[in-house]
Amino acid sequence: MTKNIAYLGPSGTFTEQAALLYDSDADLIPLTSVLAIANAVDNGTVEEGVVPIENSLQGSVPDTLDLLIHDTTLMISKEIIIPIELCLMLKSGTKQQEVEVVYSHPNALGQCRKYLDEQYKNAIQIASLSTAAAVQDMLSSKKPAAAIGNTRTADIYGVHILGRGIQDNKANHTRFVVLSKADHEPTGSDKTSLCFSFGEDQAGMLHSVLGYFAEKNINLAKVESRPNKAGLGGYVFLLDIEGHRKDDNVMWAIEQMNNKVSFVKLFGSYPKYEY
Repeated sequence: MTKNIAYLGPSGTFTEQAALLYDSDADLIPLTSVLAIANAVDNGTVEEGVVPIENSLQGSVPDTLDLLIHDTTLMISKEIIIPIELCLMLKSGTKQQEVEVVYSHPNALGQCRKYLDEQYKNAIQIASLSTAAAVQDMLSSKKPAAAIGNTRTADIYGVHILGRGIQDNKANHTRFVVLSKADHEPTGSDKTSLCFSFGEDQAGMLHSVLGYFAEKNINLAKVESRPNKAGLGGYVFLLDIEGHRKDDNVMWAIEQMNNKVSFVKLFGSYPKYEY
């Protein structure tokens, strides 16, 4: 049976590319925000949703992390990692030296900072909802404009690609996750994502919690923090660990952690992506 899968649209985004890689037979439904995607999965309009969560140059995607921490009970059931090649596009009739505005998603603008500083230092950079929306913004702009996106977007909208691979670092990858009502069963090669916070601030508390994972030889794939939105100086810590939440060693470490923290939330266990 064909799935309905929501993704961060419109058509032509890297998220659509990730969704196609995940399930090329699915009916893909573009939505305008990470929250809208989560709501669609939650209310049953779609079975799953694909959202960006991390870029190798710009780091984590705050909207997705904040959603997982605060705004949904959905779980991560898969991850997809794709290489990102960014292109500079112009509409027909616009010359490079005329460009006054460059549109793209904030992450894409950040990934091309050096290029833009060198080639378009006098142009205003304006954030769009997505790289595909940036092309729409460019086409409707009253000022001579450019957009940063991917080659599929250029094909869809029939615009000219002036520069390819303009990202500052060629080793540019974005990690996407699939949001579902349940996570994935163990495969033997898994990751688990979770977050936690402390009720009070004391020296060594984070070290003691992370020590439980070290004690069971569990590799920490990622450690970071986000503001807890309760006040300045309060943080939620996020972990990606190797292993499944049903593995005995992971279960033990999380159980011990529960005795030290005031809050813990599992985002899900899922197969590690194989390139």
